[in-house]
Amino acid sequence: MVRALYLHVPFCPHVCPYCDFHKMRRNEALVERYLARLEQEAEVAALRYPGPLDTIYLGGGTPSHLSDPELTRVVRMLDRHWGFPARLETTLEADPLTFEPDRLRRFAELGFSRLSIGLQSTQDQALRFLDRRHDGRQGLQALTWALDSGLAVNADLMTAVPGQDPLADLHAVAASGIAHVSVYTLTVEPGTPFARRGIRVDPEREADDFEAAARVLASYGLERYEVSNYARPGAESHHNLAVWRGRSYLGLGPSASAYLPDGGPFGTRLTNPPMRAWLAGAPPERDVLAPGDVLLERLLTGLRTREGADLAAAETESGLRLERVAPRWLADATRHGLLVRDGPRLRATEAGIARLDALLRSYVRSAAPPG
Repeated sequence: MVRALYLHVPFCPHVCPYCDFHKMRRNEALVERYLARLEQEAEVAALRYPGPLDTIYLGGGTPSHLSDPELTRVVRMLDRHWGFPARLETTLEADPLTFEPDRLRRFAELGFSRLSIGLQSTQDQALRFLDRRHDGRQGLQALTWALDSGLAVNADLMTAVPGQDPLADLHAVAASGIAHVSVYTLTVEPGTPFARRGIRVDPEREADDFEAAARVLASYGLERYEVSNYARPGAESHHNLAVWRGRSYLGLGPSASAYLPDGGPFGTRLTNPPMRAWLAGAPPERDVLAPGDVLLERLLTGLRTREGADLAAAETESGLRLERVAPRWLADATRHGLLVRDGPRLRATEAGIARLDALLRSYVRSAAPPG
């Protein structure tokens, strides 16, 4: 069954030079075409996957860049097909300059229960480097307003930014009393303005900031429950946990992805085309999963989390045992203290978390083809 839905809103008030998500500046005619196409897509999806939904996540882009009437139209569409809000959690991503107390009340009235704020830093120098439009004072004011609104709040922070004092950022945000923080290393993706300018991230600085984030946030009661996410007990993101646990989810909007339980014996991944093709009704790209894909995905997502990968569930879903697919990889990673077995679960240690990308690349190289 499908119990989660991700809806992509590609519009941004400003396109940041480090971002490689599918995004664009808005104009009224384009937004109208987007909303009309979204309603068509939702109607078809709801006939096949009627819900009810446990989680709904509006991501982007900047969903809060939609006007109140536009956001209301999206909410009414979702309510008509699946019910709104979702049963456990309904999230809206927001830029600090797109809301104030009155608008936060409107978000709550519409049914949103959680706000994820793209803060990135509290320091003007770092924000200028990232070409963000808000300054540190405005970001902290937006965070205070959000925390006072009664909504559950997450703040995104970025580390390894030139000119940034990461400890100051971490302390400033954690001291607000926030219950959930996401910390991402600045990543320079191919094709972005930062890549064209030749900007590089210092790997030593990246590693130092990664360790500092865990240490500082833990001192405020925020524990890492996923590589980049920290929360007080009970404040974890239900939607993201569903994805990391390998649950099926719907994807609406241009470039949105979905993981559905049908289309093949092991499920199907779908990725919508970018805006122009999506508006024209082009179908999504389909990837029918094989047994090895399922096992790999359970490792990719599960090892990112504190609870680890459920190998028993992965074997039930894929028909493959990790011990037979990659015995040397498993033995070596365990012997070097990167992975630990705990009953049916396989967990990455702190050392394993710090080297997770390399660890998973090693798995892909070593895994024997099924059969």
